[in-house]
Amino acid sequence: MNNGFGSPMGFDLMITIIPIVIVIGFVIVIGTVIYRGAKYVQNATSPKESTFAKVVSKRMDVRQSSHNHDGHVSHSSHTYYYITLEFVNGERQEFLDVKNLYGLVVEGDTGYAATQGEWIVAFERNS
Repeated sequence: MNNGFGSPMGFDLMITIIPIVIVIGFVIVIGTVIYRGAKYVQNATSPKESTFAKVVSKRMDVRQSSHNHDGHVSHSSHTYYYITLEFVNGERQEFLDVKNLYGLVVEGDTGYAATQGEWIVAFERNS
């Protein structure tokens, strides 16, 4: 099909759509970087609080990705560890383990948990 100017209509459509798709992709990537950076700063600047709590659950979240570099595909994964605490008032909250506490605590442990924003940064088990 011809649009009267000697070029196929599909070609004109692609010239219009490709820049829009690239801009949308760029905005999504930049937005993700800004969001993650803001979350990190928010947690890092939050005050540390120490509260008596019980470890009620633990979970892992494995995220995998593939990257293609010049025809060579590489795979990577990252594991995030989470610990859910129950406080004296009955409230439960899940925290990202940023200090490698996951292997040191067991469900049912009680003690003082130091939290900072959405992070758990220390746990002192009750003896």
